Amino acid sequence: MTTVLIADDQPLQRFGFRMLLESQDDMTVVGEAADGAEATRMTAQLRPDVVLMDVRMPGLDGIAATRRIVADGGPSRVLILTTFDLDEYAYSGLRAGASGFLVKDAQPEELLSGIRAVATGDAVVAPSLTRRLLDAYVHHLPATAEPAGSADSPDPRLSPLTERETEILRVMGQGWTNTEIAERFHLAESTVKTHVGRILAKTGSRDRVQAVILTYETKLVG
Repeated sequence: MTTVLIADDQPLQRFGFRMLLESQDDMTVVGEAADGAEATRMTAQLRPDVVLMDVRMPGLDGIAATRRIVADGGPSRVLILTTFDLDEYAYSGLRAGASGFLVKDAQPEELLSGIRAVATGDAVVAPSLTRRLLDAYVHHLPATAEPAGSADSPDPRLSPLTERETEILRVMGQGWTNTEIAERFHLAESTVKTHVGRILAKTGSRDRVQAVILTYETKLVG
C-alpha cells in the first residue's frame, strides 16, 4: 500500500486528488496540507511514501517545503506538481531533491503511474517533462560553474563507478529507460536495475532524478 500526503492550498484540488487516489486498491491518502509548513510538519509525523506537492502555496512554498523534507532524511519522496510544464519554480525543485514532476493537467493514469514510480524510486517521472526541466536547469547553472574534475582527473563523485556503470549513468542522463538500456547493452532488465541501484549507492544519489542531475553537473552529458 502506497501512502500519500496531498499538499495543495486549494481545497477542491485536494478533494479531487483524494477521490482519485482512494479509488485505487494500492493507495491511501494519510493526510492533507494547505501550505508548505503544514506539509513539512505532517510529513515528519506521518512519514508517507509520497508527498504530492504543489509549487505555489502561501507562506512556505512547495520548493522550500521539499528542501526541508529531503533534509530531514526520512523515507518520504516528493512528487512536485507544476501548473505549467516549464514552471520556473520547478527548476529549483531539482536542487531541492524532488523525485519527480507532473503538470496539474496530467491524465489521471499519468498521475497514478507517477506516484507509483516515485514510491519505488525506479524511474524518472514523466520523462519528457523531466528532460525539458533538466535542459532548462543546465542553462540556469552559473556561468562559472565547472565540474570538480577534468579529463585526466574525473569528478570524485564518479570515481567509484566501474566503466560499465559510467556508461549506464551517461545514458540515464540522456533519458533512457531501463528497457532501452537493456537493449543497447544486451543485458537483462534485472541486471540493469542492479547496475542502477549500485550507481545510486556509489554516487550518493537519492533516486534516479538526482543521478540524472549529477550527469549534468559533472558534464558527463550536456
